[in-house]
Amino acid sequence: MNFPLNLNFKIVALAPQISVTDANGQLMMYVKQKLFKLKEAITVYADEAQTQPLYYINANKILDFSAAYSFTDSNGQPIGSVRRSGMKSFWKAHYEIYNHADIHIFTIREANPWVKVLDTLVSDIPIINLFTGYFLHPSYHITRQSEVPELIVQKQAAFFEGKFTIEEQGTLAGIEEIPALLGILMMVLLERNRG
Repeated sequence: MNFPLNLNFKIVALAPQISVTDANGQLMMYVKQKLFKLKEAITVYADEAQTQPLYYINANKILDFSAAYSFTDSNGQPIGSVRRSGMKSFWKAHYEIYNHADIHIFTIREANPWVKVLDTLVSDIPIINLFTGYFLHPSYHITRQSEVPELIVQKQAAFFEGKFTIEEQGTLAGIEEIPALLGILMMVLLERNRG
């Protein structure tokens, strides 16, 4: 992958839509989340016209509290999964990414949970709540057991859309890139109401 990657999603769109582009601006993935689904089932496409499915993300249960989301390729072969860590995620976003063999490879942690607290307080103030996405920027670290970030996901300032940048800090093996990126995509979809 050609880092940094950029994730853009429209906040004002009825159904969340995320496009992932590489450092050259080339579209890598496109997701349009379906509304009113009791159990998440997301298709990741290679194009905005949604004609070339690349990956599928499926939840293991209806509620997303401590849910696991499995990743498969377009042929149904397992790629990995991401699991939200229930009570750990209450105060500070916490997800675990697994590979195709169900071996834990990465952990996603929110760098500063106070951003979430401030966003909750400010979002109740009329007019000012329109600007929270411009000055509240959550950051997430993707680490191995050593706690040294391999990737950093940082929210960027933007009005009426969400922008995130994924910076590579370490070295990912080729087989780890797709589970990591799909785990980040799912985390952004679940955490999109913050900041």
